[in-house]
Amino acid sequence: MVKDLSVNLCGHRLPNPVIPASGTFGFGVEMAGCMDLDVLGGIALKGTTLAARPGNPTPRIAESPAGMLNAVGLQNPGIDALVHEKIPALRKVYGGLVIANISGFSIKEYEAGCARADACGGIDLIEVNISCPNVHGGGMSFGTDPFSAAEVTRAVKAACLRTPVFIKLSPNVTDITAIARSCEDAGADGLTLVNTFLGMRIDIARRRPLLTNRTGGVSGPAIFPMALRMVYEVAHACSIPVMGCGGVTDTAGVIEMMMAGAAAVQVGAANIRNPFVCPDIIRALPALMDRLGIETLQDIIGTA
Repeated sequence: MVKDLSVNLCGHRLPNPVIPASGTFGFGVEMAGCMDLDVLGGIALKGTTLAARPGNPTPRIAESPAGMLNAVGLQNPGIDALVHEKIPALRKVYGGLVIANISGFSIKEYEAGCARADACGGIDLIEVNISCPNVHGGGMSFGTDPFSAAEVTRAVKAACLRTPVFIKLSPNVTDITAIARSCEDAGADGLTLVNTFLGMRIDIARRRPLLTNRTGGVSGPAIFPMALRMVYEVAHACSIPVMGCGGVTDTAGVIEMMMAGAAAVQVGAANIRNPFVCPDIIRALPALMDRLGIETLQDIIGTA
C-alpha cells in the first residue's frame, strides 16, 4: 500500500516532513543541478541579515565526536540579494515551500528584515533566528530571555502581513518552554527548535581554542537526545506547530521527532557530510513506516 508522507504546516501541504535546515543547504539553488529539489518537504534558506556580512574569521569549523562545531557568524549577502537574486533564481527550479531564515542585531533590524522577506512573493514562511550562538551583540541574546523573545516576536509579526512566522529557539537556556510560551503569547505562528548548543574545542599542541571565535555551535548526532527532549517539552507546552531540528540523520530520527510532537523535521549537520541525505531519508521513509504499521505520517505527530 502507498504510504502518505504528506504533512500540514501552517496551511501549507508538504509532500513530506523533511526539510534541509538553514545554514546547511545554501540558498537551495546550489543543489538544483544535483537533485530534484521538489522531492523535499521544503527548504530553509541560509540565514540572512539586513546588511551583507562576511562572517567570523577562520578557522570557524571544527570536528567534534559525533558532530561538529561551527562559528561561521552568519556570513550572507544581505536581504537585498535574498529577495532580488536568490529567491527568483530558486523559484525557477523549485516549486515547494521556501523558508527564509532572518537574523538581526536589534529589534528594528529583525523588523526591517522580516518586512522585506514578507513582501517577497517567493517566500512562504519566515523563520526568525533568535538563537545563533556565533555572533556578538545579537542572535542568541534575544533567545535566552522570555521578555526579549516576545519583543522580537511581536515586532516581526506586526511587520509580516501575509507570511507565517516561526521563531527558532536556542537550547542554551534553563527552561526552553518559558521562551516558547512567551513567543506563542506574542503571536508566533510556530516554533523551530533547536539551534546549536554552545561548545568549545582546544588545540592542545598550540594551547589555544580551535575556533578563532573561541566558542561555536555544536550540531550533529551528539545533540539529538537533548533536541528531542526539548521538542517533546515544547510541543506539549504550546499549541502552535513545531519544526524539530537537531542531530537528525536518518528515518528513525524523523519518526522520533514527529512522535515527540514535530509537524516537520529539519535535517542540519548531516547535509554537510552527505548533501543527498534528505532525499535518501525521504526514499527510505515508506519502508520504515511499513515496519511500524504507519500509514499516514500526519497521524503520528505527538503520539509519544
